[in-house]
Amino acid sequence: MSQTAIYPGSFDPVTYGHIDLIKRASKIFENIIVAVANNTQKKTLFSARERMALLKKATQGIKGVTVENFDGLVIEFARRRGSNVLIRGLRMISDFEFEFQMALTNRRLDEEVETVFLMPSEGYSYLSSTLIKEAASLGADIRSFVPDFVAERLKEKLKNKSLGTRR
Repeated sequence: MSQTAIYPGSFDPVTYGHIDLIKRASKIFENIIVAVANNTQKKTLFSARERMALLKKATQGIKGVTVENFDGLVIEFARRRGSNVLIRGLRMISDFEFEFQMALTNRRLDEEVETVFLMPSEGYSYLSSTLIKEAASLGADIRSFVPDFVAERLKEKLKNKSLGTRR
């Protein structure tokens, strides 16, 4: 089995659920590459550079974790990094169909790459970046869902975004 696993995603923004999965994966794999997708089809609030910076800070105490960004297929990224393992999180049953479809597609693209599904702690199983952004945009205190520095950065980003739309 590969000693390096790749945990791909948009991480817009990173949540305690993401961090929990990274910690779980680090108990199984020697090296974890948190791969920030630079997907032009997906409208993100934070740039890839900002998401990487937040992830680096959020994972700085977790041994063996690096943060990189990538364009294109995650399978190609895995090949370039010499990894044959992708980590994906399953929060609720609603995630399963999409994740299963993606895993089978990736397997068809490269049968040497395996997808390993991890479940977060129960306390994080309902978290999503989309939900966090929506709650923050409505003024909720999101510090129990994301690190304080992420909450502050999200608050600033939403404030600047709303100021830009009022003009």
